[in-house]
Amino acid sequence: MKPNKRGARRIEFARPFTANIMAFDGSWQRACTVKDVSDTGARLIVDASDHGLPPKEFFLVLSATGLAYGRCEVAWVNGTEAGVTFLKQANGNRKLNRATAQQ
Repeated sequence: MKPNKRGARRIEFARPFTANIMAFDGSWQRACTVKDVSDTGARLIVDASDHGLPPKEFFLVLSATGLAYGRCEVAWVNGTEAGVTFLKQANGNRKLNRATAQQ
């Protein structure tokens, strides 16, 4: 496990799960794997073989219905792994809705 530089407690999954990264305008979407998550961000594995790495900001979609998502900014990239920071809305609330994510 990599050292935690987030300052927030990281939860590493025994089995990473599949999610999607999506453009803000919905013009593209690509599968990724979430390796771990904290209140402030996540570590993803992105298949960069065909399309390169994601742009600086995008949505991380955590549910098949698209109801659980978070607006993210890339914090670091190391090969096909990327660390992302969850961005806040103007009112200070994070986009990721945990109640929805548990459904």
